[in-house]
Amino acid sequence: MKNRTKVLLTIGLFTLMSTLDGSIVNIALPTMARELNVSTAQITWVVTIYLIVISAVILIFGRLADLIGKTTVTRWGWTIFIVGSLLAGLNLGLGLPFLLFARVIQAIGASMFMATSFGIVAQVFPVERRARALSITSMFVSVGSIAGPALGGLILQVASWNYIFWINVPIGIVAWIFGSRALPEDEEQGSVSEVDVSGGLQMTAVIVLLFMALNFGQALGWTNPLILLSVALGVVLFISFIFTERRKDKPLLDLVIFKNRLFSLSLVMSMLNFTVAMFASILLPFYLQDYRDYSPGTAGFIMMAYPMAMLLVSPIAGALADKIDKEVITFVGITGVVLSQIGYLLIRVDSPQWWVIAVLLLQGASMGAFQSPNNALIMETVERKYLGIAGSVNSLIRNMAFVLGTSIATIILFLSMSSQLGYTVRTYLPDYPETFLQGMQMAFLVSLILTSISWLLAGVRLLGRKK
Repeated sequence: MKNRTKVLLTIGLFTLMSTLDGSIVNIALPTMARELNVSTAQITWVVTIYLIVISAVILIFGRLADLIGKTTVTRWGWTIFIVGSLLAGLNLGLGLPFLLFARVIQAIGASMFMATSFGIVAQVFPVERRARALSITSMFVSVGSIAGPALGGLILQVASWNYIFWINVPIGIVAWIFGSRALPEDEEQGSVSEVDVSGGLQMTAVIVLLFMALNFGQALGWTNPLILLSVALGVVLFISFIFTERRKDKPLLDLVIFKNRLFSLSLVMSMLNFTVAMFASILLPFYLQDYRDYSPGTAGFIMMAYPMAMLLVSPIAGALADKIDKEVITFVGITGVVLSQIGYLLIRVDSPQWWVIAVLLLQGASMGAFQSPNNALIMETVERKYLGIAGSVNSLIRNMAFVLGTSIATIILFLSMSSQLGYTVRTYLPDYPETFLQGMQMAFLVSLILTSISWLLAGVRLLGRKK
């Protein structure tokens, strides 16, 4: 029991660190865009490139963790992430390119411990306590998200944005020292040479090509030959990846795990809901700071409502899921997410602060109810030897959703603004605030459609189980 608590706390500390980094960056995007003299579309790459790199390599590290040990991979990931955080805060006069380079370093480190966190928790906790354990991990996500907007807003009031990255360094060092002693001994099942390099390279290329096409499509035009070539090549490589994995004796990703209906449906619902979650995270800071002219600190405290609700609801949902029914709890959570998207659609120019906060609270509480039992459903459907790769697939889906959410939200926003004004728009326009509001509402309409699909899938899963 004592060792389990230490493991959970250690995983939680680094989960806290990674989510703290993400939530601080989001609230600082408008400030960073002004100080680095780049557009809104360009500065969102600080978020996007981090998520693309994580998604591109996380399966490799998940498989590596199953072969040489989750603890070894985790420790290296912590170290690399701390170094990347230090680099991201350095101001060497190189502007956005160097910051993006540092974010790549951060992402490589983050992908290593993200690939192992679900597997380690699933390894040390029995099935009947797994949802509750994963809900504790979700609490650390919430704490990091709560601290991020408030701390980021405070830092921006008294210092430069560089310090939003440096805050990770002391937290990371403390967590590394504690974690080195608390994590379980590795269960090695192979060697580095057994990693499916060809499959890993193909999947990395697929993710990079498709997400780069998604992000550059608006700037270059969706019919641009480079965009079409990237999409076509990405699709071809994905098909090649599937055939490669089927032929391998020891594949990077054993496709057998997807034959489990519960596993696959749970992953799809996770992707849809985390995609939707990014819409508010990306759009509301610009609505609050640029459109409503709130200070970064005020905007940060308003955005705290979402993770605060997750913090309160997640452990309750985890306990209920272990005692009652994981699938019922996830269905209730998704229903709340649907209602929250309707709430975002009702935001207007003069909407009171309490309305924005109430909608954020609703979505945060609903995601808290959905996330932990859904993660437990994903992890309990695979054999012990596949816990590492299953955990990395789960994390991959989540990070792909973050990329999709960021990209889709901004694409719809700018397409709507461009359509209204008759020319291409790639940033917030102070002289045309109403175009932003209409574009934001169009984006939230799409998010409502996406989460409604997830709600229908959850219903199908429940009905299918009863049948």
